[in-house]
Amino acid sequence: MSTPLIVLAVVLIVGILIYNTLVSRRNQCDNIFASIDALLKKRYNLIPNLVTLMKESMSYEKGLLERVTELRSKALKPDLTPEQKIAIADELAAPLHGLMVAVENYPELKANEQIMQLMRTLNEIEEQIAAARRAYNQAVTDYNNAKQMFPSSLIANWFRFDSRPLFEAPKEQRENIDIKELLKQ
Repeated sequence: MSTPLIVLAVVLIVGILIYNTLVSRRNQCDNIFASIDALLKKRYNLIPNLVTLMKESMSYEKGLLERVTELRSKALKPDLTPEQKIAIADELAAPLHGLMVAVENYPELKANEQIMQLMRTLNEIEEQIAAARRAYNQAVTDYNNAKQMFPSSLIANWFRFDSRPLFEAPKEQRENIDIKELLKQ
């Protein structure tokens, strides 16, 4: 076998390995995002029950309950892009936190076992979402690094592998939440 054929075979094998690695990392990002999506749907499914139980006791925070319901409806629309799902999930985090804080202000809500069970379930789902977001961000970082580093960047550009966005907390969530302002909404 001639040297040029050996070099060509090695380059081809390396190219195939790099391509397969990129596909594997991209699929890992999609898989983890699907897990986040499933958790977000669980969160959205809890909201109507929580709102219904809380409406009777929280007439003062009617705007907050309406905002949570509105964002839930927005989140359940079909054909949302991953970026839109991330944005809606981030937008819903503050009002949900407001509901959790509001429960502390209403003794009759704290005494309602159904509400407290829903709140515990919601807290558990929020922790699972946070863990899945960390896993997703790590997978996206690995994928984006592989896509941008030489020599895999050549293959990634040739086959048009797109970068993935990180699931970052928006600026508003990094700041302390003003519950009084949130309750006015």
